[in-house]
Amino acid sequence: MEDSDFIIYLDESGDHSLTSIDQTYPIFVLTLCAFRKSDYVDKIVPSMQRLKFKWFGHDLVVFHENDIVRKRKPFGFLQFDDKRDEFMTDLDSLLDQAPMTLFTAVIRKEELKRRYKFPEHPYNLALLFCLEKAHEFLKEHGEHAKRVHLICEARSPREKGGFGKEDMELELHFRRIVQGRHPLQSPNGAMPCFEINFASKQANSTGLQLADLLARPIGLSILRPQQKNRAFDRIAPKIWNGPKSNPWAGPLYGLKVFP
Repeated sequence: MEDSDFIIYLDESGDHSLTSIDQTYPIFVLTLCAFRKSDYVDKIVPSMQRLKFKWFGHDLVVFHENDIVRKRKPFGFLQFDDKRDEFMTDLDSLLDQAPMTLFTAVIRKEELKRRYKFPEHPYNLALLFCLEKAHEFLKEHGEHAKRVHLICEARSPREKGGFGKEDMELELHFRRIVQGRHPLQSPNGAMPCFEINFASKQANSTGLQLADLLARPIGLSILRPQQKNRAFDRIAPKIWNGPKSNPWAGPLYGLKVFP
């Protein structure tokens, strides 16, 4: 199968447990970031490298949204207002100028448990919703018959000869979805173009770092809609508006909140 012009990176925010729900963040968020490979190579990676060299003098730093918010090393300098303002302005500029398209799902776990006697796993639901929107997007661009690599961070230690336990479970659920065998899919819902790839937690991937920066602000916009959310204001225009042929398309079409 010919490779697509697009590549997709994904990351999550919150845990997917339904047995022990964190009352301060009772949601699970999955975000897929699609890039044209030419944009990724020519614009996005160089922009991230320039930002890292400016602030750290090297490009080994891995951006994690949680480390930035909590001002943990190597982001300890963000405790100083002037430095934080300048850094956030630079980061905002990078996000504003990054040509990317987002597909995201927010699962409200408590509502899911209340509404369904046997609720589906939050991660599986979110993955289904995001892949369906991403597949629509690829169709619109004539790329749905090509191989699209989906890059995600490994979630469990790799065992001999293959994936770790959690990653093997995710890979099985992913295969079920792309083969059209999820019970919520239509009979013609297969999406064979997608191929999943697991990256080491030590991988310094620009795409994964951008996905990590975006997931939690999206979740907070749903959890606390009245709260000021500077990051989401910049992210929202990147969320897919949907296919032009769809009368229901419009701003935030690529965002699914369930239930």
